[in-house]
Amino acid sequence: MSGFSSEWLALREPLDMRARNKDVLDAVAEAFGDRDALSIVDLGSGTGSTLRALTARLPQRQAWRLVDNDPVLLAEAFAKDRPRDVAVEAVQFDLNDDVGPLLDDGAGLLTSSALIDLVSEGWMANLAAAAAARRLPVYIALTYDGRVGFSDADPLDEQVIAAVNAHQLGNKGFGPALGPRAADFATRIFGAFGHAVVHGQSDWVAGASDAAFQRELLAGWRQAAAEVGKIPHDALEGWFDRRCKRAETGALTLTVGHVDFFAQPRPR
Repeated sequence: MSGFSSEWLALREPLDMRARNKDVLDAVAEAFGDRDALSIVDLGSGTGSTLRALTARLPQRQAWRLVDNDPVLLAEAFAKDRPRDVAVEAVQFDLNDDVGPLLDDGAGLLTSSALIDLVSEGWMANLAAAAAARRLPVYIALTYDGRVGFSDADPLDEQVIAAVNAHQLGNKGFGPALGPRAADFATRIFGAFGHAVVHGQSDWVAGASDAAFQRELLAGWRQAAAEVGKIPHDALEGWFDRRCKRAETGALTLTVGHVDFFAQPRPR
């Protein structure tokens, strides 16, 4: 499952690439620095952004299993250019099912990006248990943590973001979602299962050159806030119009909080 359109994923990928935490990426690279080959399973892969972010930091020979419920996104991921030594398998799969068998067959690393804020506590605990049982290192990136900053103030900002964060806790297909507390919960549960965790912020910073992305993000926030239903329609539309005008003139900078982490099994 990704739940996102190809167009939205293309808009966000440059921001994702800029945002990924370099210290966490360095920890991933260091963990596999003595390997000449690696098999990776990427859950909720979308069009393969995690593959493109990690390829240059992993051993030269790589075998990726891209897992998503959307066949269109998987087809796009499979069709994209990649280095000759990087093999890709696309697997259509409902992540509500047991992911454990996907992690067998020699997997050496489990990855995911922009997924775990959508899942439930139970789903996250099951994933951590499956990784621990197989002593798999896990790299999880770009998890929204509820922090949003605007370069200028609008009277409705605080109410809109509060509504967005409340919406994040709703059912996204996996039961009640972890939402903004996902990264904190996940790092604690991996620690409880015996992984050592390196984590750091990976915030989006969307400026004047990201106007199209800003508008799509603002539209998504407007929709989420409307579904929560605590802000009058006219007030919410006014906020959206004001924010879009700032974006279109290049006057708006948005900072959106995310967290990356790398969880590695401790030595026995």
